[in-house]
Amino acid sequence: MAHGGPAQAAVLPSGFREQIVLTGLDQPMNIEFARDGRIFVAEKAGRIKVFDSIADTTPTLFADLSVNVHNQNDRGLLGLALHPDFPTAPWVYVLYTYDAPPGRTAPVWNDNCGAVGGANGGRCVVTARLSRLQADGSVMTGAEQPLLHDWCQQYPSHSIGDLRFGPDGMLYVSSGDGASYNQVDYGQLGSPINPCADPPGGTMTPPAAEGGALRSQDVRTSGDPTGLDGTILRLDPATGEAASGNPGAGSADANTRRVIATGMRNPYRFAIRPGTGELWVGDVGWNTWEEINRIPDVNAVRNLGWPCFEGTARQGGYDGANLTLCENLYTAGGVTAPHYAYQHSAQVVSGETCPTGGSSTSGMAFYPSSGGDYPAAYAGALFFADYTRDCIWAMRPAAAGGVPDAANRLTFVAGAANPVDLAIGPGGELYYADAGGTIRRIRYFAGNQPPNAVLTAAPTTGEAPLTVNFDARQSSDPDEADAGLLKYEWDFTNDGTVDARTPTATHTYPSDGGPFTARLRVVDSLDASDTQTVQIQSGNSPPVAAIATPAGGATFAVGQQMTFSGGATDPNEGTLPASALRWRLLQYHCYAPDNCHTHTVQEWTGVAGASFPAPDHEYPSYLELVLTATDAGGLSSTTTRRLDPRTVDLTFTGNPSGTQIAFGGAAQTTPFTKRVIQGSANSVSGITPQAAGGVTQVFAAWSDGGTQTHTVIAPAANTTYMATFVPQRRAQSAMTVRRVDSQETESPGSNVLDGNPATYWHTQWRTADPAHPHEIQLDLGGVYDVNGLFYRGRADVANGRIGRYEIYVSVDGTNWGTAQITGTFANNANEQAVTFPTKSGRYVRLRALSEVTGQPWTTVAELNVSLAPRLPRIATTVKFVDSQETGSQDQKAANVLDNDLATIWHTQWSGVEPDPAHPHEIQLDLGRNMSVSCVYQRPRQDGKNGRIGRYEIYTSTTGTSWGTPAAAGTWPDVVAEQNACFSARTARYVRLRALSETSGNPWTSISEMRVAAR
Repeated sequence: MAHGGPAQAAVLPSGFREQIVLTGLDQPMNIEFARDGRIFVAEKAGRIKVFDSIADTTPTLFADLSVNVHNQNDRGLLGLALHPDFPTAPWVYVLYTYDAPPGRTAPVWNDNCGAVGGANGGRCVVTARLSRLQADGSVMTGAEQPLLHDWCQQYPSHSIGDLRFGPDGMLYVSSGDGASYNQVDYGQLGSPINPCADPPGGTMTPPAAEGGALRSQDVRTSGDPTGLDGTILRLDPATGEAASGNPGAGSADANTRRVIATGMRNPYRFAIRPGTGELWVGDVGWNTWEEINRIPDVNAVRNLGWPCFEGTARQGGYDGANLTLCENLYTAGGVTAPHYAYQHSAQVVSGETCPTGGSSTSGMAFYPSSGGDYPAAYAGALFFADYTRDCIWAMRPAAAGGVPDAANRLTFVAGAANPVDLAIGPGGELYYADAGGTIRRIRYFAGNQPPNAVLTAAPTTGEAPLTVNFDARQSSDPDEADAGLLKYEWDFTNDGTVDARTPTATHTYPSDGGPFTARLRVVDSLDASDTQTVQIQSGNSPPVAAIATPAGGATFAVGQQMTFSGGATDPNEGTLPASALRWRLLQYHCYAPDNCHTHTVQEWTGVAGASFPAPDHEYPSYLELVLTATDAGGLSSTTTRRLDPRTVDLTFTGNPSGTQIAFGGAAQTTPFTKRVIQGSANSVSGITPQAAGGVTQVFAAWSDGGTQTHTVIAPAANTTYMATFVPQRRAQSAMTVRRVDSQETESPGSNVLDGNPATYWHTQWRTADPAHPHEIQLDLGGVYDVNGLFYRGRADVANGRIGRYEIYVSVDGTNWGTAQITGTFANNANEQAVTFPTKSGRYVRLRALSEVTGQPWTTVAELNVSLAPRLPRIATTVKFVDSQETGSQDQKAANVLDNDLATIWHTQWSGVEPDPAHPHEIQLDLGRNMSVSCVYQRPRQDGKNGRIGRYEIYTSTTGTSWGTPAAAGTWPDVVAEQNACFSARTARYVRLRALSETSGNPWTSISEMRVAAR
């Protein structure tokens, strides 16, 4: 085990040095320093180790909670804290993922969710636990004492987080949302869905769903018990109950009383600013922003905004889903903005070497405001780390004693080693936990800098006697004055005797004894030194690990069952047993070929092979299977096998083009293409409403038949998905004023469609004052489903503003029927919206029954209509007609889809004798299988010839097999739209057979057709 060894990759400010102080750890996640000098380290799998000091090479196992701890992906033992009066108060606090779903007892999964589709399959549901352990010296005594058990987690990231004691003696606890990190998750995922039983239950669809990531907003909904996901708690450390003085103390809900902050995705690490009660929280973002949030006190519950916000902006994926919890938050406000947020694609400090593309905030620690060995500029600074970027930064106050200034940032450690926790240790030095297995310290040297000892040795294992060549020539010193003056001291058996003083040396090790520790000490001209060690094992050679399956070049799709096998041979022991083998499955999440971070998906020990379902993850990413074999002498070798995903391109288009679609967590302008892994689950939303080309559009349909927000499972072949939108309002330029009952020449009816609220239509008043009612009729230019009218009153004065009104909709402009709605407009110049049940029509009629001041006039500044979101008929084509007239007149079948009542389809009647007899038919192709429930046809408007009498409707998925009629009947001889509705059925093709004409003629004609389909 090496002590004080330099980490050559790290780059720090002048005078600072990174040193490895503890090694041999297995995924250390959290470090805590006791007042008596001991160091407590929590390992992810559930073990807590105690070092007497940084010089201790043989830690004591304080506790092993691995039976209860669920250790997969980002789940595990992540939080650790010592009581402020430790060891007088002998309590060690732990926060970990519990290996069981709600209501069950661990172990349930035994760190292996393969039977339910893997940890990321949505079925491996777990909980979390906060406990305290009593210390007797450096070991735990008695049983674990659970204080709080909650935190339902469906997906294997955003698990529980950190523990800290505040200056008030209370225990602060953070936790993630437990939701999917790949998709917009509101509780609809998994099989069965909604395993955390979030409201409202059932299908968990927008807008009412409150599951998934929305659990982090649960404290806002009083209709169900409050969950603790995505929150920070303030607790009584003796009981786990809410601490006195919490903002929700008056609530009847025990969890509500515990919460002091909500709306967080993954507050993995936080720190408390010295001398205050302020919490500074690092919240790991999705694809765009990392946040550092400041919670200044516990006077009110702070809402940090997730999942409705990320950074300071609305979160595109969740905004696109139109969820009530988010929409209400957008309206009400009250979200606490981050103290600092940095974008994944941007540098934290301009010009630094830290990579960009991805991020995960992974450590927070405050430097003391006084004392410590660091320069005064660091007093009160906030250190924060990023696991993905492998960097640590300092955010320093602008003035002594001040709050860390978000604009005053510097890169402190570039090229850090997998930082997952930061802590200030003895002497006021920054320490961090390296998930790769070490604890590292950042030291400052104000004057003479010590040298960097670099030791190479070859071979380090082999048959005895073993001759080893040592080389220290790569050692260096940052001080130019020491160039060429370094001295070398070799101790080949670590017995305190200097065996050689040259830059290179050779030593032969016997077969007995060992393993041996060889130590190099490098000394500069002022006697500053640095030391490095290496293990030598004589009489033993390492095994050779080999992966048999899967073969090199193997690929996978999400959910594919992957089988692996392998073994190891040892020169001294022969074939090693399965008990000597350890397997790990790593997920590499990449932003560039040389910029990836890893997650440990799963581990297997003591087996020669097993299998796993390939996990879902966004692309680019890949898997790595790691096999380590260890012989009886402790020597090991490791081999790996890379597994690349099979990918597919998903192209998203908008109709009209340029509309926006939310893919995953971001809204993007169509068209765009995303490369994903085959079988992956991808959330998509047609943003609604949205402005496109100056027109407000609303979602109508997806080409795959999905709902506005739904999940796309990536197929094996490249596929295009189209979201269709329709105008929420008819463009004024597409409409005309068909009629007004009267108007002044300088104030014509056409002014209501000019887009200028300063102009208006005014009824006649110069030569006469016609009495109410007055009316204006709009021609929409085609038949639409109308569900509202927008009215803007005259801007300059009240004269003529409408009081009581009626609104009508008509297909032909002659038959108006009864009013769609009646009411009274307010006396102002603001736009006023009126909505009513949807009715198909081409013409809209506004009747003014009174004026707001009792005058006989009517004025209107602007008018518009709102349209119901319906799949436009441009998605439908004519597949077949038995006959059509194209000779004497243009009466082709395509006219039934042109949205023009003046054109018709007519069966052939010229150039043929006799005219083709009934039955006649027309077939429509909807473009894809849909749920079909009605067929509508508009008879010709100018005469009776060809109007359908008796009819039959058929549907088909193939266009060849039609079966029995879905509907049959007789339509009347009228101009109004007729329909034939039936029980919904899946079909792509619709067939209308005309069996007779209302007047007995052999012809068939139709003006317009449409189909009710979703």
